Amino acid sequence: MKLVSEILTTPRFSNLRLLTGSQSAAKLVDSIEITETPDIAHYIPERTFILTTAMIYKDHQQALFTLIDSLVAKNAAGLGIKIGRFIDTIDPEVIDYAEKRNFPIVEVPATMPLGRLMHQLLNLLWDTKTEQLSYALDIQKRFSASLMKDVSIARFIADFGQMVNTPIILLNPFKKVIAHSKHFTRMSKPAEYYIHQLIHTKGVFTGEKSGAIPIKDLHEKTSQISYYAIETSTYFPHYLVILNPEAIPYPVSDFAMEQAALVLSFMLYKNQKVQESLEDLKSDFWTRMIEYQQSTKQQPKDWLDLGKTFGIVKARHYRVIYGACDPTKDTEAKVKYHEEESDLAYQWFSEQLRLRIKDVCLFRLKESTDFAILVQHKCEDLENILIKTANDLAASLPFKMAFGVGTIYESIDDLASSYIESKTAYEERKSGHLPPLVSFYHQKGMRSLFEKMSPEDIHYFCRTILKDLAFPEEDAMIELRKTLRYYLDYQCEITRTAKTLFVHRNTIKYRIEQCQKLLGKNIHDPAISLDLRLALELSEEGY
Repeated sequence: MKLVSEILTTPRFSNLRLLTGSQSAAKLVDSIEITETPDIAHYIPERTFILTTAMIYKDHQQALFTLIDSLVAKNAAGLGIKIGRFIDTIDPEVIDYAEKRNFPIVEVPATMPLGRLMHQLLNLLWDTKTEQLSYALDIQKRFSASLMKDVSIARFIADFGQMVNTPIILLNPFKKVIAHSKHFTRMSKPAEYYIHQLIHTKGVFTGEKSGAIPIKDLHEKTSQISYYAIETSTYFPHYLVILNPEAIPYPVSDFAMEQAALVLSFMLYKNQKVQESLEDLKSDFWTRMIEYQQSTKQQPKDWLDLGKTFGIVKARHYRVIYGACDPTKDTEAKVKYHEEESDLAYQWFSEQLRLRIKDVCLFRLKESTDFAILVQHKCEDLENILIKTANDLAASLPFKMAFGVGTIYESIDDLASSYIESKTAYEERKSGHLPPLVSFYHQKGMRSLFEKMSPEDIHYFCRTILKDLAFPEEDAMIELRKTLRYYLDYQCEITRTAKTLFVHRNTIKYRIEQCQKLLGKNIHDPAISLDLRLALELSEEGY
């Protein structure tokens, strides 16, 4: 048994409209009947709600006065009239008459079959699980239609919040609000206020698919908040958060909520796949550009025009950053986990770096979980920005980032060089004992060829080439070595060498002659000059 007003406030029957005053709806309903018979009052029990098309009253609605009188005398619960079939609108005089008799008149829309409406109303009155199941399936059908019509996530959440008549919030895997119902436009605190309490409650979002906890509202009163995992991935779900779930009206059930969550997961998954297809186009462009710039036979290409769709702009500074998630001992064997982790890291940096660096764009790397960041303008605080963005990510999800930074180039045709340098810097960082979060590439020159040689072999090489000038201790020999080094660095220019060392030109000539006698070689010979330069560089490091 329910009041007419309770029936009308049920979300399922939100299309029914009470035409008389709210006081008239305070009548108990025991049963529902459909009839077109004017003397129905003789055949129904008390507290029956009548549904009709008013077919026999289509040309003379004032005759409804007699029907209303007979129903009032029988203590009927009310009269629902379906419009659009025989009566387009209910005469205001009829509504006024019913208002005076304190008898509820309800308008039933033309799109609602009376037979199905009676069945639904009876199920509501009998409080059966059938109604809850039927309503849950209706939710799935309604929202599935929204999915097919490409309704936005924000619209979906707004409609869902209206349906359950309580505030709804949708969180992304970073636990950030991405949509909420319209209830928050009338509330003094935003949705983030409640999510902050939820996140800082121990045990929340720790792997369980759903949960409910008490929180404090603005008046320090305890209220309930529930959350459901919306799984579009294996390890990092979205979350649907519901405030005051105990206030959700019948017949909304847990099954109905699960059906809504299921449709929402399909919607999020579809959006994810659409975005991935766009990212694949960007990835193909990046791979094609890098491979082409590394090829030996190149024809000029307008990369600015080809890449403008993907964020490429004209600039004087181009620098590539290689970004990756460092797996932990617990996750390094979990391939699926690392893929999802990298996808979210890419999403995070795509959103956050655009707020901190001008004209930055990101590209996923083919056959890899890593990504490339293209910085297209001079950025003085690049290292700190990368660290801050990575730390903000780590505060939401347990991700550990690492970066390799390439050299700045003035031409977009040199992006491949900056990319290779960034990847080299990242790989060298991984081999370090205490690697930094951000590693910059440093030019090495020919000295890198000797990195795997033992110190003894390098010492022997320097002694063989430089002889007493390899590791001098006497002041005179130290001056000769210094002069030789500057002389070779300045392409054997005597005047430039003399100015640098603040000595006369003849002094430089004398010292170079002394060096040639000591070495027994023509230092102007290109091959000998190369050996001397390399030996000077290696011995400078203390070998």
